[in-house]
Amino acid sequence: MNGRFKASGGAVGGGLLVAGTTSDAGKSVVTAGICRWLVRQGVRVAPFKAQNMSLNSFVTREGAEIGRAQAMQAAAARVEPTALMNPVLLKPGSDRSSQVVLLGKPVGELSAKGYHDGRQEQLLGTVTDCLAELRRTHDAVICEGAGSPAEINLRRTDIVNMSLARAARIPAVVVGDIDRGGVFASFFGTTALLSKEDQALVAGYLVNKFRGDVTLLEPGLDMLRGLTGRQTLGVLPFSHGLGIDEEDGLRVSLRGAVRESVVAPPHGAEVLRVAVCAVPLMSNFTDVDALAAEPGVVVRFVDRAEELADADLVVLPGTRGTVRALAWLRERGLADAIARRAAEGRPVLGICGGYQMLGERIEDDIESKAGVVDGLGLLPVRVRFAAEKTLARPVGEALGEPVTGYEIHHGVAEVTGGDEAFMSDDQGRSLDGCRTGSVWGTHWHGSLESDGFRRAFLRRVAADAGRAFVPAPDTGFAALREEQLDRLGDLIEEHADTGALLRLIEEGVPEGLPFVPPGAP
Repeated sequence: MNGRFKASGGAVGGGLLVAGTTSDAGKSVVTAGICRWLVRQGVRVAPFKAQNMSLNSFVTREGAEIGRAQAMQAAAARVEPTALMNPVLLKPGSDRSSQVVLLGKPVGELSAKGYHDGRQEQLLGTVTDCLAELRRTHDAVICEGAGSPAEINLRRTDIVNMSLARAARIPAVVVGDIDRGGVFASFFGTTALLSKEDQALVAGYLVNKFRGDVTLLEPGLDMLRGLTGRQTLGVLPFSHGLGIDEEDGLRVSLRGAVRESVVAPPHGAEVLRVAVCAVPLMSNFTDVDALAAEPGVVVRFVDRAEELADADLVVLPGTRGTVRALAWLRERGLADAIARRAAEGRPVLGICGGYQMLGERIEDDIESKAGVVDGLGLLPVRVRFAAEKTLARPVGEALGEPVTGYEIHHGVAEVTGGDEAFMSDDQGRSLDGCRTGSVWGTHWHGSLESDGFRRAFLRRVAADAGRAFVPAPDTGFAALREEQLDRLGDLIEEHADTGALLRLIEEGVPEGLPFVPPGAP
């Protein structure tokens, strides 16, 4: 199969843009599925998203910050993620402004208006250079769009949808979520609102999340082809638990895979209940996916103090607004409820921003510019926000088990006491975080994906909570993730017109695609 593609190392490899009728239409999942299907055919493939807006991010081996979805798509393609795969990452800090991360490094804060009034257009050259480099080193690059390509108010400054396709001369397929309803109108309207030049790159459609007998859909697909001159390249069935790491949605991606399949019962006599405080600007909430993957662990997101009452473990997750989240906890009575838990010896875990909130004080002249703010006072930690962001992929030990993780934070923690460090090196020297009683804190994201450590931690939590919960001895988070990615590849292989997709990737934009009026104004 690899021989059909243009050779890497000089010639430019094939490309495809996966656009969508809306946000959350399934672009990320389809992109990952195509990557996994192609790599199983022996194709050297890479994912790409020119611009991503997300609070869920990842750190590459070279210390670059990119969107979690692109890291997962790289895993689907069985390649190491790099900054080239997501050159622009926007991390919202409020409803009106975001931190701009360029080629993996933060370069400043911009309002939405400031970004779209000039900065975005300036980045198109960087974006196309990154895509060109990936195409030089891979047989195929599968690009994910953002939102809808028919956002006509933003078309002038677009760098992620049709402007990218036009600059790179790659065809686009449009994904629509039929589970939402109105998919035919969405396909037609999306196409008809594009300019003639943009429409010439739209090669077909993919229906996502279809339930029922596909023959009932076929008359509509035939009519759509008659109206637009474009075929539907696949009807992907609705399947539970197939999400990859989220960009903006609030969902525990592997929780669905575990709960909605034939689920093994708890390994011990009781379940373990985990309550995650849904703080404002919550980031990297995918940290709790590994907990949700454990048989007998029930994870839920909460925003009221009374919802903590029956929780065996409370998690304070990361956030892009630590001081704001701290105020939110106090306003809702959650801060007092967490303090009562700690006094009773009931487990609490803070991760990144959550760890910072558990400390004694926060000095923030960077993120919120609030100055010195009292923390919850549950850990002997003082935090000072630094101008330079820490981006790292650390390795260490905790509870006698090896641990890997990644760090993304401006806050620098000074630990002044505690019962023990959270993470240590192989000589027992502190690397990060601390524990006081049943309260734990760490800056390391992803640590719970380390199977041995996760099981040891859950045993400690169960003991402190008085639960007869026993973690399963054979839950492998990485293996579960691989199974999930293979299922995505199966969806493409079994339900998409793979021959047509291959022709688009190899041969580029088909000639003679008709114009659908009225086109962009």
